[in-house]
Amino acid sequence: MSSNPLRSLSPRSVLPAAAVLLVLGAGAAAHANRPEPFGDRVVPGAADASPVSAQSPSPSEIDFRTGPGVEAYAKATGERLWSYRREGATALHLELVGDDAAVVWDDGMVTAVNTADHSVRWHRSVPGLADWLRADGEPGAEARTEEQRKQLTAQRAAEALHPSADRVNDAFVTVVTPGLLMGFRERDGDLRFNSRPPTGCAFSPQRTAETDDAVLVPRLCPPGSGGGVMVFSLTDHGNFLNTGPDVVMRPLDGHRVSVEDGPVIGSWVYDTALGSREAVCGTGGTPFAAARQACDK
Repeated sequence: MSSNPLRSLSPRSVLPAAAVLLVLGAGAAAHANRPEPFGDRVVPGAADASPVSAQSPSPSEIDFRTGPGVEAYAKATGERLWSYRREGATALHLELVGDDAAVVWDDGMVTAVNTADHSVRWHRSVPGLADWLRADGEPGAEARTEEQRKQLTAQRAAEALHPSADRVNDAFVTVVTPGLLMGFRERDGDLRFNSRPPTGCAFSPQRTAETDDAVLVPRLCPPGSGGGVMVFSLTDHGNFLNTGPDVVMRPLDGHRVSVEDGPVIGSWVYDTALGSREAVCGTGGTPFAAARQACDK
């Protein structure tokens, strides 16, 4: 017995199929036009509305400005290349990590945007960051002018952001507040480490130092309560340095940090690649090291 395949395309069956296509088309249009979940809006410059080309300027050729979003200008011509905005948020500070820019926003969000193709790589919310940036309720907060408040917010955003641009291993972005630190792998935003200080203690964002393979975060505590410096290595196990409460650290190069630990202990050098103090020239067991530059003189 033969069958007629054309009977399956009767008007009765075609109408539901057309309706399904209309629904799918409407759904696709709605999906394409729906707001980005984080309010992202990346647009090209007024003088360059074409897609990003292979000849996009390198980060060294771009002048980046923050507020209210991230604006990128060509250093050579002053032309605005592109801008990145997040609806309802203000960009406060950015740091370059390779071809990416890590950005701190006033709502406590940290994002990474690729400067070559203008794509947003990831967003991460840091608990307590927005409150610390605003400094509401702190001593003297009520007496600050609006301009002073903005300056303090921008200053704290810069103090919180600590990129470690390792060229061999993964680069990291560490965000430090007094009550929490979080370390993200830069290429995908994966959380690699986080820590809270003990009760009664606080991290010191403004005194935090970073090298290519580690971030060193002072932990300020009452006397006898565990103050010192926490070392988060990006390639090995972490470490803890016993230091005084007024410790000051300054990176010397990609792996070495000068540690100034008061008039009694003095200055010494910590090598984040070795995970130990650097010995004084010609000795291996000296407990307090001097800067290597002195050995070369």
